[in-house]
Amino acid sequence: MMRSQQWFVRDDLAGFLHRSSLAATGLSRHVLDGRPVIGICNSWSDLVSCNFHLRGVTDAVRRGVARAGGIAVELSTMSLGEALMKPTTMLYRNLVAMEVEESIRAYPIDAVVLLGGCDKTMPAQLMGAAGADVPAIALPSGPADPAVFRGRELGVGTDLWSYVDELRAGRMSRSDFDELEAASVPSAGHCPELGTASTMAALTEALGMALPGSATVPATHARRHAFGEATGERAVALARNGPRPSQILTPAAFDNAITTLMAIGGSTNAVVHLLAIARRAGVELSLDRFDEIAARTPLITNLRPSGEELFVRLNAVGGIPAVLDRLSPLLDTSALTVTSASLAAGTRPAPVEDAVLSTLDEPFAPSGGIAVLRGNLAPDGALIKTSAATPELLRHRGPALVFDDHHELSHRIDDPDLDVTPDTVLVLRNAGPIGGPGMPEWGALPLPEKLLRQGVTDMVRVSDARMSGTAFGTVAVHVAPEAAAGGPLSKLRTGDPVVLDVEHRRLAVDIPDEEFLRRAPSTRQSPRPRGYLRLVNEHITQADRGCDFDFMTDGGPAPDLAPRSIPAGWHGGW
Repeated sequence: MMRSQQWFVRDDLAGFLHRSSLAATGLSRHVLDGRPVIGICNSWSDLVSCNFHLRGVTDAVRRGVARAGGIAVELSTMSLGEALMKPTTMLYRNLVAMEVEESIRAYPIDAVVLLGGCDKTMPAQLMGAAGADVPAIALPSGPADPAVFRGRELGVGTDLWSYVDELRAGRMSRSDFDELEAASVPSAGHCPELGTASTMAALTEALGMALPGSATVPATHARRHAFGEATGERAVALARNGPRPSQILTPAAFDNAITTLMAIGGSTNAVVHLLAIARRAGVELSLDRFDEIAARTPLITNLRPSGEELFVRLNAVGGIPAVLDRLSPLLDTSALTVTSASLAAGTRPAPVEDAVLSTLDEPFAPSGGIAVLRGNLAPDGALIKTSAATPELLRHRGPALVFDDHHELSHRIDDPDLDVTPDTVLVLRNAGPIGGPGMPEWGALPLPEKLLRQGVTDMVRVSDARMSGTAFGTVAVHVAPEAAAGGPLSKLRTGDPVVLDVEHRRLAVDIPDEEFLRRAPSTRQSPRPRGYLRLVNEHITQADRGCDFDFMTDGGPAPDLAPRSIPAGWHGGW
């Protein structure tokens, strides 16, 4: 018996009330006869351009559900848009994950379609689906059409950061920058370069939670709606026969996703999201596994910010199925997917040769794009995206310039009297899960204006924050534990020699351990917050554990809240 039948196919007062409550929406009792009920979990919002077009995609999903003999019901969730939400959508990812999980569990849903676009939406939905463990299938929103500025196709973030530096250095006029703004973001859809949204779309396919080929189709293309229909149709089959997320989100699936992450040069944010999804799925996953897989996985795509091309270029060479085909010697292709077939069944060779996709034998770089660092500044780990860093800076020693928070950084970084040189290591602390709050994307600290004007293009930067998946540079982020939780970064002082040695996976302050341990941490006193922020302060885990709530991964599985099946006849209980 499917879950929804416990609500609708019963001859008692509860059945009467359940059926009649949907009659007001136009559904007659005759269609509530045991057909699969498919929830469409939609993160559409006027405030989020990444998700704005999902209203139309929902209609396509409905057509697919109806064609397969199911009943589609839409449930809207909080929409997360990184551009407008402050201080960061990461602060609310776990809130949405809880909302998705509880909505699936509490309503008469036999399977759910997850529609998401911006950075944290798809991770939140996958976390929720993993916790509820009702059959689920994801459909990413698709990349936006690229902006075109003076004949060049642009990404939303990667190219913008470069132009911002040109403006601050005095090499770009304000009128030119206004012209850039007028050209930017010409359509709905997520960032067209390999930012976090594109990365998570790709990894959702690699995990086996989306239909093959669905990640790279642009948001504005008709095929996005065709994938909506196919996804809705597949959701009905999942409702009838599974598999459930717990059968798909296995250790092998996460290894496949991590391999794909490294091979495409994806966002560092994907690490914290995969850790969180794995823990919701009951899979043990650690930072060490990311480093192990990175060491064996070459970079085989040429995508911004690590390379030159936009994410949508992968669509022309077969999308993620072609990437997985090239990676197949490094993957467990027997892993189960939402198609009820193996990952191997959804791979296919690239139809054409293109400079955007290479091979394992002739990669763009010999090892994965993300390295895990440890040392007395990051005993629980930190990350650096080596594929987007300056090679000469991957081994560096320089004096720290410490900013206690983002407010101080923004007020001091362009001071012409700032005591800074190209060798200085810029450090931002109190920007982690608690300190931010929410671990905002502040880790790619802006270079001081005085150095930009001298032609400096990169410096070593260290932070307990995150950085945008569209960002680039020699940036160590996700330092754990964070300064606000008493981590070693809270003891660092301006002038201390900081050592970055990526080859030996080291991030440390080069002073005697005894002296460093004796230091009192630099702490900030703030009033105890109320509401959701208090929940974050008291229960958020650190970056090395996925920044999830501790109570969402501790203890046994949550119960299914479907009403109990009772004998036929009228009963007063619900």
